[in-house]
Amino acid sequence: MKKAYERLQSGQLIQKIWEARKQIKPLISSTPLIHSIPFSEKIDSNVYLKLENLQKTGSFKVRGAANKILNLTEEEKKCGVATFSTGNHGLAVAYVAQKLGIQSTICISNRVPKAKVDALKKSGAQIQIIGDSQDEAEKYCYELEEKYGMTVVKPFDDQDVIAGQGTIGLEILEEVPDLEALLVPLSGGGLLAGTALALKSIHPSIRVIGVSMERSPVMYESIKAGNPVVLKEQPTLADSLLGGIGLNNEYTFHIIKENVDDLLLVSEEEIAEGIGFMMDAHRMAVEGAAAVGMAALLNNKLSKTYRKMGTIVTGCNVDLSVITNVLQNYVQKNG
Repeated sequence: MKKAYERLQSGQLIQKIWEARKQIKPLISSTPLIHSIPFSEKIDSNVYLKLENLQKTGSFKVRGAANKILNLTEEEKKCGVATFSTGNHGLAVAYVAQKLGIQSTICISNRVPKAKVDALKKSGAQIQIIGDSQDEAEKYCYELEEKYGMTVVKPFDDQDVIAGQGTIGLEILEEVPDLEALLVPLSGGGLLAGTALALKSIHPSIRVIGVSMERSPVMYESIKAGNPVVLKEQPTLADSLLGGIGLNNEYTFHIIKENVDDLLLVSEEEIAEGIGFMMDAHRMAVEGAAAVGMAALLNNKLSKTYRKMGTIVTGCNVDLSVITNVLQNYVQKNG
């Protein structure tokens, strides 16, 4: 399992991150990094928010998808691409494929929220709804690859995808070169792996911390176990963080194990608080996965306080009904 990562030295992957930055520039936004006064006052520290929710597809996933698809051969592009997704990666693949004139098929499970399904149906991609988990959608996706010769664009465990997501780290340090800690939402680990490599290649002492939800945190439990594990998916506000990491994980498990300083979990109530505070403080509706870093900060999950801390607001593709319910409860609790 470790052979692929051992063959690809971290220095090579860091170089790929720099190359990705130039390559994907026409297809992505260089999103703002804001100093959040409300968050800073709340926890008595300087807090910075990287607003990937402002990407054209509503999430950071467009970076990795763009880098992977742009690196395909012309023959591979002619055969089309397929992917499995909890929503945001599928939207990113569909967007990039449409921009490049490539056929795409997105495989999702019944758990993908309506807002993301509706957006996918408008994306120009073919949509296949398979089973009750991302793992089932993944299995069907590889059947398409075998049958039609389509290239599977993995959501996270792919060096081109990791490199694309890592460009976020480069942008963050350009804005705040003395950042002391960054909290990164964690699912399959493409974002955390790429960002950790980028940040530590420039600023080795920075603390990089992954944050996931308490319900089915597969990478968290895999790191604890020392090898990839499988968990049954549970309903969560952070639905974008659901899904397995693959028992044959080639890259993200090892990169995270070797380069990430800590992993934290937040509860559903804490995630809801993060969503509510973001709306109250910045008038931005974000999805649960985007709020886990803020939830950790608001609830003092870190082992120590840092003078300058940041988190990545990963996406805004959330059902209106979810936002309405969360905000009603938030207002009742906070007045």
